[in-house]
Amino acid sequence: MIALLSRDIKLAFRAGGGFGLGLAFFLIVVVLIPFGVGPEVALLSRIAAGGLWVAALLACLLSLDRLFALDWEDGSLDLLATSPLPLEVVALAKALAHWITTGLPLVVASPLFGLLLGLPQDGYTFVVISLAIGTPALSFIGVFGAALTVGIKRGGLLLSLLVLPLYVPTLIFGAEVARRGAEGLAVETPLLLLAGITFASMALLPFVSALVLRINLR
Repeated sequence: MIALLSRDIKLAFRAGGGFGLGLAFFLIVVVLIPFGVGPEVALLSRIAAGGLWVAALLACLLSLDRLFALDWEDGSLDLLATSPLPLEVVALAKALAHWITTGLPLVVASPLFGLLLGLPQDGYTFVVISLAIGTPALSFIGVFGAALTVGIKRGGLLLSLLVLPLYVPTLIFGAEVARRGAEGLAVETPLLLLAGITFASMALLPFVSALVLRINLR
């Protein structure tokens, strides 16, 4: 598993499909928000937490279609399916690699990008916490969606349509944690619900993704 995880991380950095692309898209969305809603500082400050979460969610979508597509094209996926390594572990490694190369950089960069939107000072900690807890769920859900669409030519749009509705609960509770934290309100309830979604995704989706992969590889 460690070897597979290391391989996927190296491929993501070399191909530019994870770290650089996700951060660049995150920055572009954050920069475009003031152009769309206006330059009023009070308005930007009020929507900053939700805007950061929407930008992070969209950035996580960018590299999902690469999770299994490259392995499918060069035959590596067939070798992984017949190797002693269970497909559940393969799905787990893919999700972890996606989070390390895409989700984790977004978590680290969110305070800087929050500054561009005038995020209230009290909100920085909670934006980082909510993204750190919530983005793993985005990666695991994304792996499930990528497993469903593996082998489909130009399946990126279909993957986005399948995954986006599943992302909505994570977006709702993640943005609510960040918003409440910025306003000095209690965050325990949405934070626990967000953590519950993440832990449930980590516990269940590798098995579901492996089942889907076995069906698609037949």
